[in-house]
Amino acid sequence: MEIVTTIAPFALALIMFGLGLGLTTTDFSRVIKNPKDFFVGFFSQLILLPIVALGLVFLLNLPTTIAVGLMIIAAAPGGVTSNILTKFANGDVALSVTLTAVTSLVSILTVPFVVINSANIIGVSISSDISIANVALKMALVVTVPVLFGMIIRKLFTNFILSKVNLIDKLSGILFIIVFAAIYIEERNNILDYILQSGLAVLILNIVMMTLAFLIAKKYASGISQQKCIAIEGGLQNGTVAVFVATLIFDDVAFVVPTASYALIQYITGFLFIALLRKSN
Repeated sequence: MEIVTTIAPFALALIMFGLGLGLTTTDFSRVIKNPKDFFVGFFSQLILLPIVALGLVFLLNLPTTIAVGLMIIAAAPGGVTSNILTKFANGDVALSVTLTAVTSLVSILTVPFVVINSANIIGVSISSDISIANVALKMALVVTVPVLFGMIIRKLFTNFILSKVNLIDKLSGILFIIVFAAIYIEERNNILDYILQSGLAVLILNIVMMTLAFLIAKKYASGISQQKCIAIEGGLQNGTVAVFVATLIFDDVAFVVPTASYALIQYITGFLFIALLRKSN
């Protein structure tokens, strides 16, 4: 995984920098102004999703590599894609941006905690050199620092950044594709088998999670646009963060492939979900 291990940190840092360019302090202040909708989404994504994933691991009796890979993607925060799909779905984009921003920043603590502890539960040994603090520090360098730096640049050059929003989104998408292309290049002889092994599990996780998040939001969120947003945020994760964490902790690409499978499947199910919502409306 030499190519992936080399590319992933740089790609993720640039993607998170792009995320920061789209954020302002207002995106964080919404947590105080509209706490109910935020905490419904926060609970669905950061607490419910890993619990559902762990349940599927044992229910489906998954191989250990697939099981841990599933937990890695379940622990990952949301990404810019969820903001875009929320807009397509006529959901609450401001809420989506806030959830993405906050979950991305706290992910430096939540991701290593969930992944390392779930790996222990599943029975996968992790090197003694790897710890929650160690992973959190490395994640901070490629997640938190670029986001904060991007926010500073946005503050200093607001008009210029706003004029380049579409270009920034496209560059983030290209970097995402480069990471997964590197995975394919290095493991093209085995990747189909890995995807076939993990595909059903990640598909079930994605569909179950979007459905549960929507039902919970339907009961507790303030309106239909918030329900759409929370369902999408619950189902779409930052695949690049997941790949980075997988390569950071494990040497075997088998742990990475479920994250790649989920990253691909979530686009299909996400658009189908949006089409279903529009039809029901």
